[in-house]
Amino acid sequence: MESKNRKLVSYLPYLLIPIVLIASMWMLSSQAKDSTKKVYYEIVQMFEEDKIEEYNLNLSSGALKYTLRDDKAEGTVYEYSVPNVSLFIDDVHEQAKENGVKYNYDAGKTGSWITSMLPTVVMMLLLAGLMFVMFRKMNQSISSENNKTLSFGKARIKGKDEGNKKTFDDVAGADEEKEELAELVEFLKDPARFSELGARIPKGVLLVGPPGTGKTLLAKAVAGEADVPFFSISGSDFVEMYVGVGASRVRDLFQQAKKESPSIIFIDEIDAVGRHRGAGMGGGHDEREQTLNQMLVEMDGFGVNDGVIVIAATNRPDILDPALLRPGRFDRQVTVGYPDIKGRTDILKVHAKGKPLAPDVELEKIAHQTVGFTGADLENLLNEAALLAARKKLRAITMTEIEEASLKVMVGTEKRSHKVNEQDKKLTAFHEAGHAVATYYLETQDPVRQVSIIPRGMAGGFTMSVPTEDKLYKSKKSMLEDIVVLLGGRVAEALTFGDISTGASNDIERASEIARKMVTKYGMSDELGPIAFGTGHDEVFLGRDYSNVRNYSESVAAKIDTVVGDIITDAYNRCTEILTVHGDKLTEVAEYLIKNEKIGEKDFNDLMEGKTLLADDTQTVASEDTFFDETSENNE
Repeated sequence: MESKNRKLVSYLPYLLIPIVLIASMWMLSSQAKDSTKKVYYEIVQMFEEDKIEEYNLNLSSGALKYTLRDDKAEGTVYEYSVPNVSLFIDDVHEQAKENGVKYNYDAGKTGSWITSMLPTVVMMLLLAGLMFVMFRKMNQSISSENNKTLSFGKARIKGKDEGNKKTFDDVAGADEEKEELAELVEFLKDPARFSELGARIPKGVLLVGPPGTGKTLLAKAVAGEADVPFFSISGSDFVEMYVGVGASRVRDLFQQAKKESPSIIFIDEIDAVGRHRGAGMGGGHDEREQTLNQMLVEMDGFGVNDGVIVIAATNRPDILDPALLRPGRFDRQVTVGYPDIKGRTDILKVHAKGKPLAPDVELEKIAHQTVGFTGADLENLLNEAALLAARKKLRAITMTEIEEASLKVMVGTEKRSHKVNEQDKKLTAFHEAGHAVATYYLETQDPVRQVSIIPRGMAGGFTMSVPTEDKLYKSKKSMLEDIVVLLGGRVAEALTFGDISTGASNDIERASEIARKMVTKYGMSDELGPIAFGTGHDEVFLGRDYSNVRNYSESVAAKIDTVVGDIITDAYNRCTEILTVHGDKLTEVAEYLIKNEKIGEKDFNDLMEGKTLLADDTQTVASEDTFFDETSENNE
């Protein structure tokens, strides 16, 4: 409210100036409004022609008021300002007496000229005051711009005390990570206990993990638990186009933190400024590297930096400069990974606060069926479910809304209004049936939970399955069967129609990527052996030289291509064999999809087991356990 009032006050001079100008012009025009209508000789002529019935002349100011004899609007008094009173009396007085005109000469009050000039003086003073206010505001704006220029090298700190609003109770699904960071809290609360034993608390902690796993929240929780000032800044806030600004901001950041020590500095996305020096095509003496050098000095240089702990977050630790990661700077790395089933349950409980849940909602069941979700994913899932419930005008979030939200988050919004011709519908049905049937007959694959040919997002249809448990690793057999499933759509099209379409483009791309990683990254090729080929970095500007991007010969490259091609070909042949042997199941599932557009887990399993589906027994697809992880989709 105060900011709105300040804005109104700042705009006030610009509103008053036109008002004062208009008022001044009106007053000046009103003072001599009749003089623009009549001139002196016309007034004298009216007296000579006996048109005046009565007049009153102020001898002091020369103000003349008169009425006309034959005026249609009787009682109307006209005004005129006489330029020379004596001359006027000489010209009209005798004529007026002869014509019997009533007249009155008013001597006026002494000092009337002051009264007549007063409005003009007041208006001039108002204009002068407004001009003074405007010039003063201009000077203030100029000085503020100068201050901005002078403070260009100051650190742009955000949320200095924001960390005090979070504690470890607000962080779920990261118990081990909280234990690692609890030492920092103890040190910040009681540093003497550590210093007496000669212990040195880590100067920096690097939080590493995928996006959305809660790295920033953990840093805020540390500051909140320790109840110390929290200086938050992004890595990109340091770097500007002007040389030296980034280093200046680093110095200013640490100076402010030292003044309020013990304190915490949190640098989000530190890879924006902490990348490997000497990377890429540019020279080594650029603005970003100067900023990094200053940060290295501040964290562990000749200067004393007691009581200030630096916490940084990144999802690309592989591209950071080694000098930044050595002991004495970022002494400790805490990996914040994907939460397990217990962690997901705790995260759901945190985000479910304030959201009314229906009795059929089981958070443990949701956690079991959302393998691979981060904390941000789970928060978004419940938020989307709440939006869907509000759109339906429900009083609580039910399992149905959560199921719809899961599909919306992973695949996209359902496009029921999108009209699909019969040929495309049939093609999509056999394509997705190919994925589903191949999944059913491969032992390492997760069970099919839903198959749909209704377009969602960029996909014309999709086949979804859910992992039965958390897995840390994938076996070679599992990856080979993943490729078989991905090729199921293309094989089904070829077997059914004798032709292929562009619908499998995304499937082929993903299958090729898996096969290439098996050969070049995981060493799963019998022909090439357990050797990693290439550095794993395809970008030059990630801290590596051109020569390191590819560390194998042309002959090895040709052999890699051959082995990758063999893996894809073998998978294609295996998929062809499965769908040929079980062609009746492929047709049954496809025909069911053409008729119903969706099939759920129970109906799909009944079809595959040879059971006949009656109309009354058809399962509602959005069943209570329909949570999905994507296995394949038809993208075009």
